[in-house]
Amino acid sequence: MLLSHTIDNIRKSPQVLVENKLSFAGPDSELAIYDTYEVANKVKLSSDQLLFCAMVTGKKIMHSDEDYAREFLPHQSFIMAPYYDVEIDFPEASLNKPTTCLAIELSRDRVNQIANSLNVEQPLNREFGCWQYHHKLLHTHHNNYIQQVLNRIVRMYSENHPDRNVMIELAVSELTIRLLRQQTRDFILTFTAQDPENSGLTAALNFIHHQLSQPINVDELARIACMSRTKFFSQFKQHLGCSPLVYQQQIRLKKAAESLAQGQQITQTCFALGFVNSSHFSRCFKALYGISPREYKSRHTTMQTPQSADNHQ
Repeated sequence: MLLSHTIDNIRKSPQVLVENKLSFAGPDSELAIYDTYEVANKVKLSSDQLLFCAMVTGKKIMHSDEDYAREFLPHQSFIMAPYYDVEIDFPEASLNKPTTCLAIELSRDRVNQIANSLNVEQPLNREFGCWQYHHKLLHTHHNNYIQQVLNRIVRMYSENHPDRNVMIELAVSELTIRLLRQQTRDFILTFTAQDPENSGLTAALNFIHHQLSQPINVDELARIACMSRTKFFSQFKQHLGCSPLVYQQQIRLKKAAESLAQGQQITQTCFALGFVNSSHFSRCFKALYGISPREYKSRHTTMQTPQSADNHQ
């Protein structure tokens, strides 16, 4: 069942038209579902806890310090540090098509516990530091795994199951691990771009990014990394959370999204990034972004604000 359908099943009549809130308490966390039924601007949002927000339907435009402005669309999320303030515009909300977002407050102590466990079980190479939450605004796209976790979380919070609290705790822990991995991956990629020859792993990552249209050859990557094939595969998966082949496809799709948002042709983008046919490209793209390449291009080339268009360049 889609996340939007799950929320439809528990939604109640609104008490207010802007950021109507339906909340559920859980162990070391809280779920809130926000519906907005009319156009509104500069609606403030803050929390004294780490806040994970996932877009379900509609569109928001997020504003924060330093002239930051970013569109927030379905299949996307942002994570706010405690006491970090943002303002939100709702340019498309209406009674018939509300803008819907879910927010999960995460205990900082619990996030730190999970990071410490990862440092024991899956320690990072020295140059990448350690697993921890970096206190900054993080904006990301969901993959299918995140979508599935969010769907389970909403169902668990809203049902009266005898094992409800235990299941919520497990699902929120899984979500936290995936978010820590996403943020750590972003750090590793920034580090790699700045110093690609720092280590064997950064050299291999740099090679993948410069050869996106070419098929992956794990033996060649292992030679670049100066590791055995087994060690390289293990190191790569430990730090990036997936195999080199899956990673390359994720990066290809991210580059494709950037190109489509800038108005590039779908077929041209598909073949330029090494996809063998447009049907396969469309299936992979929809699995990551929740909509087809054509829908994504239309959304970003006809509905962007000037500020958000700048952010894609």
